[in-house]
Amino acid sequence: MGDTRIISDINLDVNGEEPVRVAWNQTEKGRGLSSCIVRNIAGPTVDPCICCEEERVVSPDGLAITVTFLNSNADDIQIDCSMMFRIDMSNMQEIKGGSPSSSKAEGRVSVSSDGTDSFEASCNPVAIKVHAPHAAIQITGTDATVAWNLVVPARGEARVSIKAHIETSNMVVASAETECPWKNIHLTASDTRVQRWVKQSLLDLDALRMGIPGHPDNEFLAAGAPWFFTLFGRDSLWAARFMLPLTTRTAMGTLRTLARFQATERDETTNADPGKIMHELRAEPLVSTGAFSPDGMSLPPLYYGTIDATPLWITLLAKALEWGAPDDQVENLLPNLQAALAWLRDYGDCDGDGFLEYLDRSGQGLSNQGWKDSGDSIRWHDGRIAHGPIALCEVQGYAYQAAMLGADVLDHFHAEGSDEWRDWAARLKTRFNETFWVHDENGRYPAVALDADKLPVDSLTSNIGHLLGTGILDKQGVYDVVTRLSDAEMLSRYGIRTMSSKDNGFWPQSYHCGSIWAHDSAIVMLGMYEEGYVDEALRIAEGLVNAAESFGYQIPELYSGESFEGGSSPYPAACHPQAWSASSSVAVVSVLLGIKPDGTINPADSPLALGLSLER
Repeated sequence: MGDTRIISDINLDVNGEEPVRVAWNQTEKGRGLSSCIVRNIAGPTVDPCICCEEERVVSPDGLAITVTFLNSNADDIQIDCSMMFRIDMSNMQEIKGGSPSSSKAEGRVSVSSDGTDSFEASCNPVAIKVHAPHAAIQITGTDATVAWNLVVPARGEARVSIKAHIETSNMVVASAETECPWKNIHLTASDTRVQRWVKQSLLDLDALRMGIPGHPDNEFLAAGAPWFFTLFGRDSLWAARFMLPLTTRTAMGTLRTLARFQATERDETTNADPGKIMHELRAEPLVSTGAFSPDGMSLPPLYYGTIDATPLWITLLAKALEWGAPDDQVENLLPNLQAALAWLRDYGDCDGDGFLEYLDRSGQGLSNQGWKDSGDSIRWHDGRIAHGPIALCEVQGYAYQAAMLGADVLDHFHAEGSDEWRDWAARLKTRFNETFWVHDENGRYPAVALDADKLPVDSLTSNIGHLLGTGILDKQGVYDVVTRLSDAEMLSRYGIRTMSSKDNGFWPQSYHCGSIWAHDSAIVMLGMYEEGYVDEALRIAEGLVNAAESFGYQIPELYSGESFEGGSSPYPAACHPQAWSASSSVAVVSVLLGIKPDGTINPADSPLALGLSLER
């Protein structure tokens, strides 16, 4: 809560031994059920006489745990049961960087109890109170142990429980209070992998629905758990866009929420400019620690270090209108649309060369500000890291599409300025096609970016797939991009690699230079489909279904760009669930069914589409 891990560990103990967990199931949003057996209660046996079920239910402000013990014996059995809670109070960056809790090291964590029924822990501004009926409490440092002495009746059951309530004055996002808009949507498919993936994804996406305190009805999808459990411009926009075939409500909530934070003035410390859409929202500054300390990153709580969120906001607004969002809701955002369009022209091009590029003005922000925002993501074919200002290829496509679709929205509401934006977009398209193309022994492809010297950075990356469907490519350009991305150096059994396996910077387990991201593959898939390359799009869809199966139908944030005999492997610190990975399942279904904004469908000629139906 508030980017703080309050409890780092909860250990259940029965008669001095930890129960053996044999199964786990997520039965609904926020509810998990573990089945366990308890050994050595009546001596070593093949079939233990005591088993237990542990239910954990997470709510917006707390946690409830119930453990039910079942006795198969004909006699009553007495047991000692305890739960140990390790109070941590680490922030997310400490956990991610492998650093110990500074709050504990500095003695700011307080844990206390009167010995029975409950204990409290606090570290300003977070406090937790745990109530455990009929229990004895023991505090050792920052560990709290809750203990019961139980009699489990013959062929009967006994139960213990705790309820934890959390309070903080530092919440910038909160759980959405509205009913889930896809609650009653059901998918059936002959290929049960598709059905299982969508079912798990919709459950995960429900858990990621959030809002701003005081405005909980304007829901958005948090980027992912645990590192990015908050509002992210780019992530929330793409996830909402993938969900349009199911609902426009998430899109409109996301658009309105981001509009509330749209910048109105220039600020070097936050990378804000008038009209710009934010990158991320936190309760406190985000400071790199542990393994990440050398990068010197320190982001303010409201940070605007993104080059693509603004054009993506414009495009989502237009797409939401196309998919049936109410006219009045879209019209209310016209002032924000005008400001966002103006940002493309007046501030997106930071050096006046006619392209949108980024540069970290604070010196402590993200060095790369596209979707591949790690420090080493933009590389030359020979592996060298490119230096900024960086003009990413896909951002030019986003900007072109935003200007064109933004003009359509202006026309729809009889507002002025549409011709100006179409002219601006036409000039950008010409400049792009004159500047970004590079060649190798296999033909031509767009460079991933222009560097500080305006030279095209010649690595072959998945970024070029984001150009498909934006309109910035001509017919031959579309063919060239589809051809390169369909080659084995880019397309794996589980999706599109972020970088060609032939580039010197390629490493399949890197964050952005060879790994696979489901949302990235889904964007490429949708672009191919929209450009008429249906068979190529279906190959990517099949890869994503393979990935879903490989990961138990909860695809992580990213995974290896190479496979092994048992499947793919997740990136060690990947988020899961993750909003745009989960919502990729809906993008795949939209391609398999050929769902159009007017509600018509045209199922694909694919085994994955057999028996596929979506019911509300």
